[in-house]
Amino acid sequence: MTQLARVPPQILPQIIVIAKEPRPGRVKTRLTPPYTPRQAAALAEAALRDTLAAVAAAPAARRVLALLGEPGPWLPAGYDVVPQRGDGLAERLAHAFDDARSACPAPAVLIGMDTPQVTPGLLAEAGRLLDEHDVVVGPAADGGFWLLGQREPDPALLSGLPMSRSDTGALLLRRIREAGLRTALLPELTDVDTAADARAVAERAPSSRFAAAVASLGADVPA
Repeated sequence: MTQLARVPPQILPQIIVIAKEPRPGRVKTRLTPPYTPRQAAALAEAALRDTLAAVAAAPAARRVLALLGEPGPWLPAGYDVVPQRGDGLAERLAHAFDDARSACPAPAVLIGMDTPQVTPGLLAEAGRLLDEHDVVVGPAADGGFWLLGQREPDPALLSGLPMSRSDTGALLLRRIREAGLRTALLPELTDVDTAADARAVAERAPSSRFAAAVASLGADVPA
């Protein structure tokens, strides 16, 4: 009888959500105008709730919220909450990876709160890809990235990386290539930065909390 080759089990990743407490005037400031600061915060909270729910439904060794601010009633059970540290977004991302690795040796997948259309399936695919790749990147439509997964944290990938620019994703991929790391790409998603982004994402995820929040404010916001 021929013995079938044994397929090694997938190493489940830990999934990190890096986010801000959804407080008026502190989040989604590019949505104001046309939204008011309170409306922008409501959209941010809906996006964060959708993101945390998707992560909770995805296979993971550990779920982490790297938070700037304080937890609120929007936080479900099952998350380890850690404070963000560092100056600037790139440094905070790098520290989030390092802190997660210190607490758990599993590979890490990091996402933000700006893509409420993310699904558990996409997050599971990121984890599967890390079985055979060093890095997984989810490119964003604005030229950045919505997900970064690493088998082993490499501070050089993020150190000094210019953020929130149209070439941020390209610069990250260049660093990855120059480091000789095996890389996989996920589908492109749209970050919610502007009112047009909010409407587009709501259309693509019509059953989400985010879509419901956009619809509830739609009558007050110019198209």
